[in-house]
Amino acid sequence: MTAVPSSSETDTLRRLRDGSDILNAAAMRRLDDELQWYRILPAEHRSWVGLVAQAGIDAFVTWYAQPTATPHGVSEIFAGAPPELTRSISLQHTLQLVRVIVDVVEAHSDELAAPGTERDLREAVLRYSREVAFSAAEVYARAAEVRGAWDARLEALVVDALTRGEADESIGSRVAALGWSGRGSTLVMVGSSGTPVDDVRAADLRRATRRVADDALVGIQGDRLVVFLGGTGDLHAAAATLLSRFGPGPVVIGPTVDGLADSARSARAALAGLVAAPAWAQAPRPVAADDLLPERVLTGDVTARRALVEQAYRPLQASTGALLETLSAYLGGGRSLEAAARLLYVHPNTVRYRLRKVAELTGWDPLSPRESYVLQTALALGRLDDAS
Repeated sequence: MTAVPSSSETDTLRRLRDGSDILNAAAMRRLDDELQWYRILPAEHRSWVGLVAQAGIDAFVTWYAQPTATPHGVSEIFAGAPPELTRSISLQHTLQLVRVIVDVVEAHSDELAAPGTERDLREAVLRYSREVAFSAAEVYARAAEVRGAWDARLEALVVDALTRGEADESIGSRVAALGWSGRGSTLVMVGSSGTPVDDVRAADLRRATRRVADDALVGIQGDRLVVFLGGTGDLHAAAATLLSRFGPGPVVIGPTVDGLADSARSARAALAGLVAAPAWAQAPRPVAADDLLPERVLTGDVTARRALVEQAYRPLQASTGALLETLSAYLGGGRSLEAAARLLYVHPNTVRYRLRKVAELTGWDPLSPRESYVLQTALALGRLDDAS
């Protein structure tokens, strides 16, 4: 059964209705005096805020007439404003707007309330403001959830396109919408997720990547994680801090490239390295994709084959001082300096000197077991190319 308002309450309600214009004018003055974000809004947006303030006051007056009814929420108060306004005003701004309206009504409560109902009116204002504040938090929480889901879908599409090298002109605007600034270099790291990645873990991973690099994108492709890092800092150091976010098994880092437009090259190398990494049981974690060139060749990676020939075999072939011959003799003689020296009719120190020159020229040291394997693979590939 609905309670029948007393004559004093009826008089207060009439005063509120008659004084709504006064309250609205007072609210707009307070907004202009106290809230900087309101003052810098375009004139059109300020007029929309005025409509919202008036709607909030009217909604309170309507609810005061029926206090047992559910107060209007933020969505109803903002109903008369265009969508652009709700997108440009944050939750904090909305709550400040509500507080100003509440303060204005409370400040005028003695003037508007019928004698003896001043306290009741103030309590009604506080109750109404609490309900509207809860409504605002709920509305913005839902909006944030929807925006987060949309961003995650957009990020997945961008990462997939970049990984497959199918980026088009729209990629620039899409990554900008995801907060990618485009400053500095870019690299890609890949590895297994270990366990299925739920929304909570995915959100935590995204926060972690954005803490260690200026720019970051995260892709979850089945049981595989793909992370793009960008910025002007040390991206390899940033990538190393993310190791714990990956599951067991290899984590491969692609080469650093100039920017996102060239990131497909880093992604292809990293993904090829992930496929080939099991062939090198002693590989570090993380491992650079360029350190897996021989294993990548075994999986049919044409890019790795070309890189080994161009970076190791061709420079040695074009060099002077019998470097290619010396390296071949050393590798073919069981990696023995003395055996290579006997084969070449030179002193072992001469072999050692030439091998040092090989390391300077190619970047791989023949005296290192791992790097000598890289060079031996490069020599075999170069000879095959020459024979074809």
